[in-house]
Amino acid sequence: MKIAMIAPIAWRTPPRHYGPWELVTSLLTEALVARGVDVTLFATQDSITSATLAGVVPRSYEEDPGIDAKVWEYAHLAHVFERAGEFDLIHNQADFPAHAFSGLVQTPMVTTIHGFSSDRILPMYKPYENRVHFVAISDADRHPSLKYAATIHHGIRLDEFPFVADGGEDLLFFGRMHPDKGAAQAIAVAQATGQRLNLYGIIQDQGYFDREVAPHLDDRIVYHGAVGGETRLRALGSAQALLHLINFDEPFGLSVIEAMACGTPVIAIDRGSMPELIDHGVTGLLVESAEEAIAALGQIAGIDRAAARRSVEARFSVEAMADRYIQLYQHILHCGTLCPADG
Repeated sequence: MKIAMIAPIAWRTPPRHYGPWELVTSLLTEALVARGVDVTLFATQDSITSATLAGVVPRSYEEDPGIDAKVWEYAHLAHVFERAGEFDLIHNQADFPAHAFSGLVQTPMVTTIHGFSSDRILPMYKPYENRVHFVAISDADRHPSLKYAATIHHGIRLDEFPFVADGGEDLLFFGRMHPDKGAAQAIAVAQATGQRLNLYGIIQDQGYFDREVAPHLDDRIVYHGAVGGETRLRALGSAQALLHLINFDEPFGLSVIEAMACGTPVIAIDRGSMPELIDHGVTGLLVESAEEAIAALGQIAGIDRAAARRSVEARFSVEAMADRYIQLYQHILHCGTLCPADG
Protein backbone atom coordinates (compact mmCIF):
# COMPACT_ATOMS: atom_id res chain seq x y z
CA MET A 1 0.00 0.00 0.00
CA LYS A 2 1.46 3.36 -1.06
CA ILE A 3 0.10 6.40 0.77
CA ALA A 4 0.60 10.08 -0.02
CA MET A 5 0.29 11.95 3.28
CA ILE A 6 -0.44 15.68 2.91
CA ALA A 7 0.76 17.72 5.89
CA PRO A 8 -0.21 21.36 6.47
CA ILE A 9 2.57 23.88 5.87
CA ALA A 10 1.77 26.32 8.69
CA TRP A 11 4.45 24.61 10.79
CA ARG A 12 7.19 22.07 10.25
CA THR A 13 6.23 18.38 10.56
CA PRO A 14 6.65 17.53 13.38
CA PRO A 15 6.34 21.02 14.91
CA ARG A 16 9.07 22.43 17.08
CA HIS A 17 6.57 23.75 19.63
CA TYR A 18 2.99 24.43 18.50
CA GLY A 19 1.31 22.77 15.52
CA PRO A 20 -1.32 20.16 16.48
CA TRP A 21 -2.27 19.20 12.91
CA GLU A 22 1.37 18.75 11.98
CA LEU A 23 1.97 16.77 15.17
CA VAL A 24 -0.85 14.34 14.46
CA THR A 25 0.31 14.01 10.84
CA SER A 26 3.80 13.13 12.05
CA LEU A 27 2.58 10.65 14.66
CA LEU A 28 0.41 8.82 12.16
CA THR A 29 3.06 8.85 9.44
CA GLU A 30 5.72 7.36 11.70
CA ALA A 31 3.33 4.72 13.05
CA LEU A 32 2.32 3.70 9.53
CA VAL A 33 5.95 3.39 8.43
CA ALA A 34 6.66 1.25 11.51
CA ARG A 35 3.91 -1.10 10.28
CA GLY A 36 5.50 -1.43 6.89
CA VAL A 37 3.25 1.01 5.00
CA ASP A 38 5.00 2.86 2.16
CA VAL A 39 4.31 6.53 3.00
CA THR A 40 5.46 9.64 1.16
CA LEU A 41 5.06 12.68 3.39
CA PHE A 42 4.35 15.90 1.51
CA ALA A 43 5.45 18.60 3.95
CA THR A 44 7.89 21.50 4.32
CA GLN A 45 11.41 20.71 3.19
CA ASP A 46 12.77 21.03 6.74
CA SER A 47 10.38 18.37 8.06
CA ILE A 48 11.75 15.25 9.76
CA THR A 49 10.36 11.80 9.00
CA SER A 50 11.25 8.14 8.48
CA ALA A 51 8.89 8.18 5.48
CA THR A 52 9.93 9.47 2.07
CA LEU A 53 9.87 13.26 2.32
CA ALA A 54 8.59 15.19 -0.69
CA GLY A 55 8.59 18.95 -0.30
CA VAL A 56 8.59 22.06 -2.43
CA VAL A 57 7.91 24.53 0.41
CA PRO A 58 11.23 25.58 2.00
CA ARG A 59 9.89 26.38 5.47
CA SER A 60 6.60 26.88 7.28
CA TYR A 61 4.79 30.17 6.76
CA GLU A 62 4.22 30.69 10.50
CA GLU A 63 7.96 30.54 11.12
CA ASP A 64 9.23 32.34 8.03
CA PRO A 65 7.47 35.61 7.08
CA GLY A 66 9.02 35.35 3.63
CA ILE A 67 6.79 32.35 2.84
CA ASP A 68 3.49 33.55 1.34
CA ALA A 69 0.88 31.12 2.67
CA LYS A 70 -1.44 31.20 -0.34
CA VAL A 71 1.29 30.93 -2.96
CA TRP A 72 3.09 28.06 -1.31
CA GLU A 73 -0.07 26.18 -0.35
CA TYR A 74 -1.03 26.00 -4.03
CA ALA A 75 2.50 24.90 -4.96
CA HIS A 76 2.36 22.29 -2.18
CA LEU A 77 -0.96 20.83 -3.33
CA ALA A 78 -0.02 20.91 -7.02
CA HIS A 79 3.09 18.90 -6.16
CA VAL A 80 0.95 16.22 -4.50
CA PHE A 81 -1.73 15.90 -7.15
CA GLU A 82 0.68 15.94 -10.09
CA ARG A 83 2.05 12.72 -8.58
CA ALA A 84 -1.32 11.24 -7.57
CA GLY A 85 -1.00 8.29 -9.97
CA GLU A 86 2.00 7.00 -8.00
CA PHE A 87 -0.12 6.25 -4.93
CA ASP A 88 -2.92 3.91 -3.88
CA LEU A 89 -4.47 6.56 -1.64
CA ILE A 90 -4.02 10.21 -0.71
CA HIS A 91 -4.52 11.14 2.95
CA ASN A 92 -5.14 14.86 3.36
CA GLN A 93 -4.43 16.43 6.76
CA ALA A 94 -4.45 20.00 5.44
CA ASP A 95 -8.12 21.02 5.44
CA PHE A 96 -10.37 21.74 2.45
CA PRO A 97 -8.12 23.30 -0.25
CA ALA A 98 -7.05 19.83 -1.41
CA HIS A 99 -10.67 18.99 -2.26
CA ALA A 100 -10.47 21.32 -5.26
CA PHE A 101 -8.00 18.87 -6.84
CA SER A 102 -9.78 15.65 -5.86
CA GLY A 103 -11.98 15.36 -8.96
CA LEU A 104 -8.98 15.68 -11.27
CA VAL A 105 -7.38 12.39 -10.20
CA GLN A 106 -8.47 8.78 -9.86
CA THR A 107 -6.64 8.12 -6.60
CA PRO A 108 -8.99 7.67 -3.60
CA MET A 109 -8.70 10.37 -0.97
CA VAL A 110 -9.21 10.63 2.79
CA THR A 111 -9.47 13.94 4.64
CA THR A 112 -9.05 14.07 8.39
CA ILE A 113 -11.12 17.06 9.52
CA HIS A 114 -9.15 18.62 12.36
CA GLY A 115 -12.13 20.56 13.64
CA PHE A 116 -15.14 21.74 11.69
CA SER A 117 -14.68 25.45 12.34
CA SER A 118 -17.79 26.99 10.73
CA ASP A 119 -20.70 26.35 8.38
CA ARG A 120 -18.99 28.79 6.05
CA ILE A 121 -16.52 26.06 5.02
CA LEU A 122 -19.32 23.61 4.20
CA PRO A 123 -19.27 24.47 0.43
CA MET A 124 -15.80 22.95 0.25
CA TYR A 125 -16.94 19.79 2.03
CA LYS A 126 -20.53 18.94 1.10
CA PRO A 127 -20.02 18.72 -2.72
CA TYR A 128 -17.09 16.33 -2.17
CA GLU A 129 -18.61 13.91 0.33
CA ASN A 130 -19.09 11.18 -2.30
CA ARG A 131 -15.55 11.63 -3.61
CA VAL A 132 -13.53 12.24 -0.44
CA HIS A 133 -13.76 10.00 2.63
CA PHE A 134 -14.12 12.28 5.66
CA VAL A 135 -12.76 11.31 9.08
CA ALA A 136 -13.94 13.10 12.21
CA ILE A 137 -11.55 13.36 15.15
CA SER A 138 -14.44 13.08 17.61
CA ASP A 139 -18.12 12.26 17.40
CA ALA A 140 -18.83 15.71 18.81
CA ASP A 141 -17.17 17.35 15.83
CA ARG A 142 -19.24 15.63 13.15
CA HIS A 143 -21.26 18.08 11.10
CA PRO A 144 -24.85 16.81 10.90
CA SER A 145 -25.16 17.32 7.15
CA LEU A 146 -21.98 15.46 6.10
CA LYS A 147 -21.27 11.82 5.37
CA TYR A 148 -18.31 10.39 7.27
CA ALA A 149 -16.19 7.32 6.72
CA ALA A 150 -15.20 7.06 10.39
CA THR A 151 -14.48 8.78 13.67
CA ILE A 152 -10.86 8.18 14.66
CA HIS A 153 -9.53 9.74 17.84
CA HIS A 154 -5.99 11.05 17.89
CA GLY A 155 -3.31 8.97 19.55
CA ILE A 156 0.00 9.76 21.21
CA ARG A 157 3.24 7.86 21.84
CA LEU A 158 2.82 6.70 25.41
CA ASP A 159 6.53 6.08 25.91
CA GLU A 160 7.19 9.79 25.40
CA PHE A 161 4.98 10.81 28.33
CA PRO A 162 6.42 9.70 31.68
CA PHE A 163 3.92 8.95 34.42
CA VAL A 164 4.23 11.24 37.45
CA ALA A 165 2.63 9.76 40.57
CA ASP A 166 2.55 13.08 42.44
CA GLY A 167 2.20 16.19 40.34
CA GLY A 168 2.40 18.64 43.22
CA GLU A 169 0.03 21.51 44.01
CA ASP A 170 0.33 23.82 41.00
CA LEU A 171 -2.37 24.26 38.37
CA LEU A 172 -1.68 24.08 34.65
CA PHE A 173 -3.01 25.80 31.55
CA PHE A 174 -1.70 24.43 28.26
CA GLY A 175 -3.06 25.94 25.07
CA ARG A 176 -3.26 28.88 22.71
CA MET A 177 -3.62 32.35 24.17
CA HIS A 178 -7.01 32.89 22.56
CA PRO A 179 -10.52 33.46 23.99
CA ASP A 180 -11.59 29.97 22.89
CA LYS A 181 -9.11 28.25 25.15
CA GLY A 182 -10.00 29.86 28.45
CA ALA A 183 -6.74 31.19 29.87
CA ALA A 184 -8.67 34.01 31.61
CA GLN A 185 -10.96 31.50 33.28
CA ALA A 186 -7.96 29.45 34.44
CA ILE A 187 -6.45 32.60 35.95
CA ALA A 188 -9.72 33.35 37.76
CA VAL A 189 -9.75 29.85 39.27
CA ALA A 190 -6.15 30.15 40.41
CA GLN A 191 -6.74 33.55 41.96
CA ALA A 192 -9.87 32.32 43.76
CA THR A 193 -8.04 29.34 45.25
CA GLY A 194 -4.68 31.00 45.88
CA GLN A 195 -2.85 28.34 43.89
CA ARG A 196 0.05 28.86 41.53
CA LEU A 197 -0.86 28.63 37.83
CA ASN A 198 1.62 27.88 35.07
CA LEU A 199 0.47 28.94 31.61
CA TYR A 200 2.02 27.54 28.42
CA GLY A 201 1.17 28.23 24.80
CA ILE A 202 1.63 30.48 21.80
CA ILE A 203 0.03 33.92 21.75
CA GLN A 204 -2.48 33.62 18.95
CA ASP A 205 -4.54 36.68 19.91
CA GLN A 206 -2.24 39.44 21.16
CA GLY A 207 -5.13 41.71 22.15
CA TYR A 208 -6.68 39.00 24.30
CA PHE A 209 -3.33 38.25 25.92
CA ASP A 210 -2.72 41.93 26.65
CA ARG A 211 -6.21 42.45 28.13
CA GLU A 212 -6.99 39.19 29.90
CA VAL A 213 -3.68 37.55 30.74
CA ALA A 214 -0.76 39.97 31.01
CA PRO A 215 -2.29 42.22 33.74
CA HIS A 216 -2.60 39.22 36.07
CA LEU A 217 0.92 37.85 35.71
CA ASP A 218 2.97 37.84 38.87
CA ASP A 219 5.00 35.38 40.92
CA ARG A 220 1.99 33.03 41.20
CA ILE A 221 0.41 33.42 37.76
CA VAL A 222 3.31 32.69 35.41
CA TYR A 223 3.36 32.64 31.62
CA HIS A 224 6.15 30.46 30.20
CA GLY A 225 5.50 30.86 26.46
CA ALA A 226 5.41 28.02 23.97
CA VAL A 227 7.57 25.08 24.99
CA GLY A 228 8.59 21.75 23.54
CA GLY A 229 10.75 18.76 24.39
CA GLU A 230 11.52 17.92 28.01
CA THR A 231 10.19 21.25 29.27
CA ARG A 232 6.79 20.44 27.78
CA LEU A 233 6.72 16.98 29.31
CA ARG A 234 7.69 18.28 32.74
CA ALA A 235 4.94 20.88 32.53
CA LEU A 236 2.27 18.32 31.66
CA GLY A 237 3.21 16.00 34.51
CA SER A 238 4.08 18.52 37.22
CA ALA A 239 0.59 19.75 38.05
CA GLN A 240 -2.26 18.96 40.37
CA ALA A 241 -4.70 19.46 37.51
CA LEU A 242 -4.93 20.77 33.96
CA LEU A 243 -7.56 23.51 33.64
CA HIS A 244 -9.21 23.22 30.23
CA LEU A 245 -11.99 25.78 30.65
CA ILE A 246 -12.79 26.18 26.98
CA ASN A 247 -15.25 28.64 25.47
CA PHE A 248 -15.93 26.66 22.30
CA ASP A 249 -16.79 23.12 21.24
CA GLU A 250 -13.32 21.61 21.28
CA PRO A 251 -12.95 19.16 18.36
CA PHE A 252 -10.46 17.00 20.28
CA GLY A 253 -7.82 18.39 22.66
CA LEU A 254 -4.37 16.81 22.46
CA SER A 255 -3.17 18.52 25.63
CA VAL A 256 -5.98 16.79 27.55
CA ILE A 257 -4.82 13.28 26.71
CA GLU A 258 -1.15 14.27 26.99
CA ALA A 259 -1.73 15.54 30.53
CA MET A 260 -3.69 12.43 31.49
CA ALA A 261 -0.92 10.26 30.05
CA CYS A 262 1.42 11.89 32.58
CA GLY A 263 -1.14 11.23 35.32
CA THR A 264 -2.46 14.79 35.54
CA PRO A 265 -6.26 14.84 35.83
CA VAL A 266 -8.22 17.41 33.85
CA ILE A 267 -10.94 19.81 34.89
CA ALA A 268 -12.74 20.76 31.68
CA ILE A 269 -15.85 22.55 30.55
CA ASP A 270 -18.37 19.95 29.43
CA ARG A 271 -18.38 20.93 25.75
CA GLY A 272 -17.37 19.42 22.44
CA SER A 273 -15.23 16.32 22.68
CA MET A 274 -14.51 16.57 26.41
CA PRO A 275 -17.00 13.82 27.43
CA GLU A 276 -15.33 11.52 24.87
CA LEU A 277 -11.90 12.08 26.38
CA ILE A 278 -12.59 12.45 30.11
CA ASP A 279 -14.30 9.84 32.25
CA HIS A 280 -15.99 12.10 34.80
CA GLY A 281 -14.91 11.30 38.33
CA VAL A 282 -12.28 8.81 37.12
CA THR A 283 -9.76 10.66 34.92
CA GLY A 284 -10.96 14.19 35.57
CA LEU A 285 -14.01 16.33 36.18
CA LEU A 286 -16.46 17.92 33.75
CA VAL A 287 -17.92 21.25 34.84
CA GLU A 288 -20.21 23.93 33.43
CA SER A 289 -18.33 27.06 34.51
CA ALA A 290 -15.21 28.49 36.12
CA GLU A 291 -17.18 28.69 39.37
CA GLU A 292 -17.81 24.95 39.22
CA ALA A 293 -14.15 24.42 38.44
CA ILE A 294 -13.22 26.13 41.70
CA ALA A 295 -15.45 23.71 43.60
CA ALA A 296 -14.15 20.78 41.55
CA LEU A 297 -10.60 21.43 42.74
CA GLY A 298 -11.74 20.23 46.14
CA GLN A 299 -12.46 16.84 44.59
CA ILE A 300 -9.35 16.51 42.47
CA ALA A 301 -7.37 14.70 45.16
CA GLY A 302 -9.85 11.84 44.78
CA ILE A 303 -8.83 11.26 41.15
CA ASP A 304 -6.38 8.38 40.78
CA ARG A 305 -3.53 9.59 38.61
CA ALA A 306 -2.76 6.02 37.58
CA ALA A 307 -6.33 5.64 36.32
CA ALA A 308 -5.84 8.67 34.07
CA ARG A 309 -2.74 7.06 32.61
CA ARG A 310 -4.48 3.72 32.09
CA SER A 311 -7.34 5.40 30.25
CA VAL A 312 -4.96 6.93 27.71
CA GLU A 313 -3.11 3.63 27.31
CA ALA A 314 -6.35 1.84 26.56
CA ARG A 315 -7.95 4.40 24.25
CA PHE A 316 -5.54 6.97 22.87
CA SER A 317 -2.31 5.29 21.80
CA VAL A 318 -0.73 6.10 18.45
CA GLU A 319 -0.82 2.38 17.68
CA ALA A 320 -4.61 2.30 18.04
CA MET A 321 -4.92 5.37 15.81
CA ALA A 322 -2.71 3.84 13.12
CA ASP A 323 -4.62 0.55 13.23
CA ARG A 324 -7.92 2.36 12.68
CA TYR A 325 -6.54 4.28 9.71
CA ILE A 326 -5.06 1.15 8.13
CA GLN A 327 -8.44 -0.58 8.46
CA LEU A 328 -10.08 2.42 6.80
CA TYR A 329 -7.52 2.50 3.96
CA GLN A 330 -8.04 -1.20 3.30
CA HIS A 331 -11.81 -0.79 3.35
CA ILE A 332 -11.68 2.07 0.85
CA LEU A 333 -9.29 0.26 -1.48
CA HIS A 334 -11.47 -2.84 -1.37
CA CYS A 335 -14.74 -0.98 -1.99
CA GLY A 336 -13.57 1.76 -4.35
CA THR A 337 -13.97 5.53 -4.22
CA LEU A 338 -17.72 5.41 -3.51
CA CYS A 339 -17.35 3.04 -0.56
CA PRO A 340 -20.29 3.65 1.82
CA ALA A 341 -19.56 5.86 4.80
CA ASP A 342 -20.33 4.72 8.33
CA GLY A 343 -22.82 7.55 8.82
